[in-house]
Amino acid sequence: MKNLAKLALAAGAVLFATSAFAEDTFNPTCFVPAGSSKKVISYPKKDPPYKIAFVNGYAGNDWRTTAIQSAKAWAARPENKDKLAEFKVVSVGNDSAAQIAAIDNFIAAGYDGISIIAVNPSAFDAVIKRAERAGTVLVPFDNVLDTDKIVQINEDQHQLGAIKAEAVVDAIQKAKGKVEGKILEVSGLPGNSVDRDNHEGMRSVLDKYPGLSVVQVVGNWDAGTVQKVTADAIATQGPFDGVLVQEGTIGAINAMLNASHPMVPIGGDAGNGARMLISEHKIPGITAAQAPALSAMALTTIVTLLEGNKLPQTVFFPIPQKKNEELVSGTDFYPDLPKSYYTLTGFPGCDKPFTPDELLGQTAENN
Repeated sequence: MKNLAKLALAAGAVLFATSAFAEDTFNPTCFVPAGSSKKVISYPKKDPPYKIAFVNGYAGNDWRTTAIQSAKAWAARPENKDKLAEFKVVSVGNDSAAQIAAIDNFIAAGYDGISIIAVNPSAFDAVIKRAERAGTVLVPFDNVLDTDKIVQINEDQHQLGAIKAEAVVDAIQKAKGKVEGKILEVSGLPGNSVDRDNHEGMRSVLDKYPGLSVVQVVGNWDAGTVQKVTADAIATQGPFDGVLVQEGTIGAINAMLNASHPMVPIGGDAGNGARMLISEHKIPGITAAQAPALSAMALTTIVTLLEGNKLPQTVFFPIPQKKNEELVSGTDFYPDLPKSYYTLTGFPGCDKPFTPDELLGQTAENN
């Protein structure tokens, strides 16, 4: 039995406690357990330097670009660089087989940790087992997996959708004195857990109001696609009394402007260009979003686990959000920076947010 225990430790076996009480885990004010998280996970301690990779899937929008830049900026900071033997970033497209193959390649190459934005939530059970046997720490973020076998970090995507819907409903109530009308919901990339959970969060609010009808279109989290599907919806099913966008809000606003559609309440993301237009046109509602710097927190999570610390199985970081009427130039958006710049650059309670120079100095290319 002792030999079996030694073999398990050598293979990087995951250790489970019974519940994610704050006193059981590392830095609980930062790594806050999700309400449903009942496990604590740890790995045998490894000494640096570490070989770490980020295996991204889809890379076709500003959010993903900033996530990659954030990961590279994290690796470039001296306090992190000193702990790294190698750091690689690859994007594989919206293909789960390609993503699993890339993860397997890094496992075979002896990488200590791999962060991923999963292409889908349910195809990774086998690669999780292979990583465990090899002693490789896997940390999914953003599009997470339907598993409780590894540490995963995220924001509460259901809550994110609900926050946007509640703000739009409140703005309609304020304007009309009652909640009725037609809502345009621009969803994300089908098949991802984030798209699913955001949608369900929005509908958990909207479905409470029988006076609302909802038109749903697919925006793929891409501003150009969002602009096209919004323009088509306005032409065929508009006008609308409110708009909800998972990602690519600037596209929805530009479609409304081009169609001379009223600037109705919007629950959208926090892209720089979107916030600039929201402020300029005094559009009510809210901008709330998944911070692309979650990619950096995934890497911090990997190092935290490699150093032998315990973490909750599911960690929820706070959702950055701000009411549209409270947006401030130079603080919440930046007219002198590209419209593609993403305004949410970190989690101050956990680490120092990235500066524009840190992010814009990085590319989104594979390395």
